[in-house]
Amino acid sequence: MKENMEMIFCGPIEKWDEAIALGNGKLGCLIWGKPHSLRFSLDRPDIWDRTVPCHTEDDDFTYQHLVKLAHEKNTDKIREIFDAPYQYPVPTKLPAGKLLFRAEGETKISSILHLDTAEAYITIGEGIHKMKIRTMCHAVTGTGMIRTEADASVLSVCLENPKFGASKQKVGTYDPEQRTISQGSLEQLQYPLPEKGQREEGEVKLRWFTQQVDQTFSYGIVLGEKMWEKGTDYFYRILSSKDGEDWLEEGIHLLVKQLNHGYEYWVDSHVEWWRNYWGKSEISLPDPWMQKQWYLANYLFASCSRKGGYPMSLQGVWTADDGNLPPWKGDYHNDLNTQLSYTHFFKADHLEEGEAFLDFLWDLKEEAGVFAKKFYGTEGICLPGVMTIDGKPLGGWPMYSLSPVQQIWLCKSFDDYYRYTADKEFLENRAWIYFKETAKCITALLMEVDGKYYLPVSSSPEIHDDETQAWVTANSNYDLALLRYLYETLCIYAKRLGKSEENYYEDILSKLPDFSVDDRKVLMISPDEILQESHRHLSNAMPICPLNQITYEKEEDKKIIDAVILDYERLGTGMWVGFSFAWMAHLYAIAENGEGAAEQLRIFWESFCSPNGFHLNGDYKKRGYTTFHYRPFTLEANMFAADGLQEMLMQMSNGKLKLFPAIPEKWKHGKVEFSGFRGERGIKVTAKTENMKMTYLEICSKEDQEILVKCLKSQTYTKVELKKGKNIVFPEDLI
Repeated sequence: MKENMEMIFCGPIEKWDEAIALGNGKLGCLIWGKPHSLRFSLDRPDIWDRTVPCHTEDDDFTYQHLVKLAHEKNTDKIREIFDAPYQYPVPTKLPAGKLLFRAEGETKISSILHLDTAEAYITIGEGIHKMKIRTMCHAVTGTGMIRTEADASVLSVCLENPKFGASKQKVGTYDPEQRTISQGSLEQLQYPLPEKGQREEGEVKLRWFTQQVDQTFSYGIVLGEKMWEKGTDYFYRILSSKDGEDWLEEGIHLLVKQLNHGYEYWVDSHVEWWRNYWGKSEISLPDPWMQKQWYLANYLFASCSRKGGYPMSLQGVWTADDGNLPPWKGDYHNDLNTQLSYTHFFKADHLEEGEAFLDFLWDLKEEAGVFAKKFYGTEGICLPGVMTIDGKPLGGWPMYSLSPVQQIWLCKSFDDYYRYTADKEFLENRAWIYFKETAKCITALLMEVDGKYYLPVSSSPEIHDDETQAWVTANSNYDLALLRYLYETLCIYAKRLGKSEENYYEDILSKLPDFSVDDRKVLMISPDEILQESHRHLSNAMPICPLNQITYEKEEDKKIIDAVILDYERLGTGMWVGFSFAWMAHLYAIAENGEGAAEQLRIFWESFCSPNGFHLNGDYKKRGYTTFHYRPFTLEANMFAADGLQEMLMQMSNGKLKLFPAIPEKWKHGKVEFSGFRGERGIKVTAKTENMKMTYLEICSKEDQEILVKCLKSQTYTKVELKKGKNIVFPEDLI
């Protein structure tokens, strides 16, 4: 890992979304506040109120009814039935609780987060009264660990439960004019009062609380403390009834055992995990600040996504700690957010951490089958576009929250995993099955008109919001891109696996319309609508990115890509949010425009991210980039921006490898390098360039294969024969 990988915080951190972020995929911690109230805001990804969403079990909550109302242009009724469920407080992600450190009388505080070791160091006070705190969310054990170097009499700690409501309140009625990002305060949630306990086991003092959420789910936090020669060690675990029958006692027993070893005992195994993680891939840029942003995104990714755990939802393992419910319920938005969150890990070679998402989708396959049957009335599988941790529909604007094509975008993660690994067993036993089952649902919805297939209703996220005009003429280019991608991929899979369905999918594909392109070569919203205003979702560009159906390799496609980019430049960024800039960086990278790509990423990281790296969606610093000045935290753009930077350094599609295709001019006269990037079919690439000249290229392949390589300023591809397990180091005269 490179130097300068420290996050330095001078003075108190005033807001939870600017906090020092620690995590290990199983739990998360946000450290913020002043010395007299230093918070460790704690979270675990599966702490949810799983109440069945209001009205989603009603008989009229069906796709057929939605289609009928859309054709009738009955927008009020659509909102009442399909959007209303999202406006109720539950179901929702919940915060777990907090530790509150108090250093009375002190005013000075400073902190450092070391990205390489995922440890934070906090200093309170100065001189002989200086207090020190060292902390980590242990990478292997799942336990939060804190070591204080201070007298317990001057640095006290208390364990606090969330302040849920204590008296029954009436559930409000739906008001479409009062739609908000957060559904109000925690006090709206009516749970029994938490049960609290404490005891001592040897030298370990224990405190805990447990919170019942419903008849089947409870959770709690246990805090243990033990003195050491210069202060106190505090270990904590977030527990839940899903951990087993005797979950509280087993959690306490494990915590005591760990705490008796002391903080230092656990450091080596924690650091070793992170050392292995960082060893997978590296970059080095002439721009140290931008280089650091890539490492920070990878740090956030590993902190909130681990195999064996839940994948990151909107806020990952860092639920809001401001007394309110989390932005957008902290849910799983499958209309862009989950998909973009899991883009960069393929090329960065963090497969194991990314597998959390694939395993999650696979485990929800049965629930996806239930939803396909109940809502769409079809066989096969389809998850809601906006859903709970259990795959239940949450409602929302139905053009997107209940659009069936979002399921196809979820399929892409399975396809990408196969493309980047060449794992034939995964292809046959997961990707093929997931695509085929998705196609059963989608195919049953298609309508044939004049020999072409169309969806009964169509939209393009989130054009026209949830107004009547949001139902655009079928098929929108967004919908069509995903439909074509589904059947194109199935044709490839069927042929590769020798399946008899190949002709069946080819027939469906042949009946899908072509993309709608206007006389300027710009991809349209739909067959009769062009994009006429700045908009956050670049959804009409879906065939370019992320689906790669229109590429810069073909002259006619090149004209379309250039025209689409020019059109976005014409319309401006006034209605964009953070992820829009990350998406635009991808488009510039595809067009081999390093200046444009780097500038979009600079704007994103400088103006749309908190000091701790969190993507806050809006131009909250009011620098004039957009009219959105809010700051709700979500993670997807962090990962998509990291992927945009990777695309500037290396691109690979259909066996064609481009090296440094989109680096800005000022980088070309310095040293740019990356190592360990994963390409298609499991190849690993390390490459270096300096002063406009390739100086090193090493490729390792897991199988015999032939690829085409294009380097920096070269206008042509060079054919390269790769042999299984053999690294090929290219001498300078070949590159």
